[in-house]
Amino acid sequence: MRFLGIDLGTGSVKLAIVDEHAREVAASSAAYAVTSAQPGWAETSADAWYAAVVDAASRLPAHEREAVSAIGFSGQMHGVVPTAADGRALRPAMLWPDTRARALLDAWPEPQPNPVAPGMAGPLLRWLLAREPALAAGMRWALQPKDWLRAKLGGAFVTDPSDACATALAAPSGEWDAALIDSLGLSREWFAPLAASDSRAGALSAEAGSALGLRAGIPLAVGAGDTPCAALGSGLIADGDALLTTGSGGQIVVMCDEAPSPVRGLHTYRGAASAGARWYRMAAMQNVGVALETVRGWLGYAAWPAAYDDAFASDASASVSFLPYLSGERSPWMNPAARGGWLGLGLSDTRGSMMRAAFEGVAFALRAGLDAIRTSGTSGTPLSSMRLAGGGSIDARWRQLLADALDVELHACDCPNAAARGAAIIGGIAAGHWRADDLASLVPASTRVASPQGNAALDERHARFIALYERVEDWF
Repeated sequence: MRFLGIDLGTGSVKLAIVDEHAREVAASSAAYAVTSAQPGWAETSADAWYAAVVDAASRLPAHEREAVSAIGFSGQMHGVVPTAADGRALRPAMLWPDTRARALLDAWPEPQPNPVAPGMAGPLLRWLLAREPALAAGMRWALQPKDWLRAKLGGAFVTDPSDACATALAAPSGEWDAALIDSLGLSREWFAPLAASDSRAGALSAEAGSALGLRAGIPLAVGAGDTPCAALGSGLIADGDALLTTGSGGQIVVMCDEAPSPVRGLHTYRGAASAGARWYRMAAMQNVGVALETVRGWLGYAAWPAAYDDAFASDASASVSFLPYLSGERSPWMNPAARGGWLGLGLSDTRGSMMRAAFEGVAFALRAGLDAIRTSGTSGTPLSSMRLAGGGSIDARWRQLLADALDVELHACDCPNAAARGAAIIGGIAAGHWRADDLASLVPASTRVASPQGNAALDERHARFIALYERVEDWF
């Protein structure tokens, strides 16, 4: 018996098949482009998502696909896919990095139970109503990415609390805020009804089954957002369990039995499973891999090994700081206008010392998010240990820097595709193979890869970083 998890990310889709013990037996991926027709826009054709899923599925072993008994879904959060009644996407999907609706955030005055960003469905739909009214008039559904994909494969038009609560149009519980929707002039009918992440939402159509090489009629689970799926796939099920993910952005997730009180700059969202800790507190940082990749290009490193070697062979400068906020920042600053750069460069600095400062700046940005969680009183469990996931945290030297900067032990999860694995587990629950209270037996193994060593000089540079940001914040 096999279960397929589909993780629809920002730049690629990942597929993972797990066996009856939730062990990954096959995986594949396929990329697609994020386009920007105008400054600040971030879009992808929904049809490109489907084509990528078909492509990735074709590279999974045929015998494993034939054994798949259910499919679960994970998807990039926020954004919106304007959709016709028959499931056709009416325009390219607008994605979470999109900032076109930045001037329309006045509809969400502080304080809010969750931070509101321009790339969330609420602001984007407000923009759509004003700028593309004819399209809005013909729209039947305003879907989250994974919900569009599930419907494309034959599933029902539904969503789950973990995605709904991150649209800026719902309560933290995930219930749609009808009064807010009405006040914005949006149609209540656009928003799909709620269902549990691990419940069934239709079955794979014959057309989609043929395209994917899967049996038609197998159950489709509702699914969840990529962050709660990654938490589930990484084994976070109990109050105080914590995860650091490093990809294009970075997330620090701490599971909670009860909904934590709102704190500016931090997110309180619903989890993916019906058992265990049902909430999570999250600090979401935009500039992790995206900032490091940009700096690598600026400094002329053709590949990552040379960038790592130069950076960590360089003595850390006592004077150079790097603010990584190249695309604004969410947690904890909530400042979309924030920008980055180096300060303190001298004639003796090299591209290696500049790369090292970039790594430290990203680590300090993650620390700012973690410190906000620590001071929020989210969990009674000390945040001294975290699971580690994401493709941006492989190098041992970078892991050690993260452990020192965050003052935590880091335990790498033995699940290279955590969000897809979490989606597959959701599919298995929807199919009846597992019950929600089986989750503790499915926690993957992990290996301690770094422990904080105590670095007074690094602590001083962190303090300088925070002081620098606070001095220049009003200048942006």
